[in-house]
Amino acid sequence: MAEITTSLSIGQVAERTGLSVHALRFYEREGLFVNPVRRGPGGRRVYSQDDVDWLTVCIILRASGMPLPVLSRYADLVREGAGNEEERLALMREHQAHVTTQIGRLTESLDLIRFKVGVYEDLVDQGDAATRQCHAPSPSTDEELTPLRR
Repeated sequence: MAEITTSLSIGQVAERTGLSVHALRFYEREGLFVNPVRRGPGGRRVYSQDDVDWLTVCIILRASGMPLPVLSRYADLVREGAGNEEERLALMREHQAHVTTQIGRLTESLDLIRFKVGVYEDLVDQGDAATRQCHAPSPSTDEELTPLRR
């Protein structure tokens, strides 16, 4: 049985991935596709479902903060095929460490934000008098407050 290859236009791929047409052309120029983008009659780009699947991986890696040169290197390694799994693993482990650090920082930020939301919810519940006091502390009181309490 013959394999059915999906033929998608650049507009359809943009719609499916959320990337702009401009971004898709940029990804192609930067060599981020694993397979060369095919051209149909009249020179129009023709994409496959495999291209969409690969772009989904790229989108996730970029959203996690992977720099374009690292993503490009990863695409090169995938394009080369078997035999470079150790380098792919090292690249992914390094990025995993970066993302883990990022999550830790975001968790600290979220903790502070949750604390501040609680403080302001309490102040709003107490009414206007407490709010005025909070916004106009005396200089000596302000110096004593920690950054978390401001």
